[in-house]
Parts: sequence; C-alpha cells; structure tokens
Amino acid sequence: MNYWLVKQEPSAYSWDDFVRDGTTAWTGVRNFQARNNLRSMKLGDRVLFYHSVSDKAVVGEAEVIRESYPDPTSEGGDWVCVDLKPLRALPSPVALERIRAENKLAKLPLRRSPRLSVMPVSPQEYETILELSQG
Repeated sequence: MNYWLVKQEPSAYSWDDFVRDGTTAWTGVRNFQARNNLRSMKLGDRVLFYHSVSDKAVVGEAEVIRESYPDPTSEGGDWVCVDLKPLRALPSPVALERIRAENKLAKLPLRRSPRLSVMPVSPQEYETILELSQG
C-alpha cells in the first residue's frame, strides 16, 4: 500500500462536500508532477485530505477506489484523475504549523513543495500525522 496527500481549497471542495458526495473523481490536476503521482496511485492506497489556502490542515483520511483514467474535465493533454472515497475525519485537524514543528515530518513534501497538489507520503509520515490528530 502507498500513501498520499491531496490538497484542496475548502471553498472549492471541502471535506464536508467529499463526505456528502460519498466518492469523487479527483479531477482538474494540471501539474505534471502531481499528474504522475495520480498515475502511481493504486486501488486501496490511503490518502490524507488537506484543506489548503484558508484552513491549512489535514482534516481527513480517504482511499483510492479507482486507479488513474483520463480526466473528463481536460480539454487536451494527457491528464488523469482517480476516484476517492472518504474513510473518516481525523479526530482533530493537523495544522500546517504543527506539521512544520514536527521533526519526524522534516522531509514531508508538503514542507518542501508546498504548491504541489498531489504528493507521496511515507508510511511513517502518514502514521505520524494520524498520531498528531489524536491530540
């Protein structure tokens, strides 16, 4: 199993929207590195859902339920999407400030490539974030 983090502005599509919908196609990614990360996602991989811009916090955990396929919102180019389903809201959101303060997360791509919208997370980083959500 692989682990990932996806970022979304809550004003565009929030965790609550995701839970309400039950599943979503993760469309609209137009960055080559993020696209390649989508292509690497496999069925059953775990995904951290991060609210960007306003909240700046990991708020939930999701699962890949369909591997990459052509993005229906693309009007050209080789863009892909995956389908995700929410698993659970984290007990407490893990704010970016807390992530930056945690030494175990020093190599987390969110700290090094903050503009990347889809990024890999190591199993240890994933577990650390889940632990931090416990309070």
